[in-house]
Amino acid sequence: MLSRISFLLLLSLPLAFQAPAATPMTKIRVEVRNSVDKPVERASVIITLDKGRSVVKLGKKDRTHWEMRTNQEGVAAIPALPQGTFLIQVIAKGYQTYGQNVEVKEEEKTIEVKLNAPQPQYSAH
Repeated sequence: MLSRISFLLLLSLPLAFQAPAATPMTKIRVEVRNSVDKPVERASVIITLDKGRSVVKLGKKDRTHWEMRTNQEGVAAIPALPQGTFLIQVIAKGYQTYGQNVEVKEEEKTIEVKLNAPQPQYSAH
């Protein structure tokens, strides 16, 4: 009886130590242009991946965060990231700040961002 139980345990041992399945990755490319379709260079592109709550961090949100700037063509190439929902923010001097949640399920995704000029400010005085 004991040998039969130990034999079954030995058979199930490789299953217990299998590596978890790899998370599918994606490559994101952000193209930033203004309202007349010209590229906006040196715009800050911030990407935040929300992974939900972490038990290890005692309930604090586990976020992953990337920051980069666009090149002369207005393109920011982001390294491979795990697929999921991202908050994409674009900040550039002389333009309104852009922010949007994007769900990415493809291996490669190009996100086109149009920045608007700031709206005029009005005073009540």
